[in-house]
Amino acid sequence: MVTSGFMDNGDCAGDMWEHMFTMQMALGKRLGVIPETFTDSERITWVLNYARALQQEIAELVDSVPWKWWAKYQKLDLQNARVEVVDLLHFLMATAQTLGMSAGDVYAAYLKKNAVNHARQDSGYGSKDAGDSRHI
Repeated sequence: MVTSGFMDNGDCAGDMWEHMFTMQMALGKRLGVIPETFTDSERITWVLNYARALQQEIAELVDSVPWKWWAKYQKLDLQNARVEVVDLLHFLMATAQTLGMSAGDVYAAYLKKNAVNHARQDSGYGSKDAGDSRHI
């Protein structure tokens, strides 16, 4: 059964993603960020803001794992790594919303891009073809 663009296999994953996108939009509005009112200039500003925030969250995720092979004092901070992944999701959802994408839009694009990635692997991915993702 398909509901809201998601496959319903009993775990309500689609509803969870929809709920998360709704919560993210509410948080953005609370902060005064309302993507549906953006001019192109504002949209560009916010995509860049979120891209920078994503870079910082990735750096924080990296710092949660022992990446310094020369340093013996480092330990895996699994709890913080998990929090950083959630922080990344916040900014990814906000970016998607800034670009006018719903949870269903992201899901549909993911399915298409996943198929492209499998096709690339099936073909040996010996060359880059930017056109293979134009349909997404």
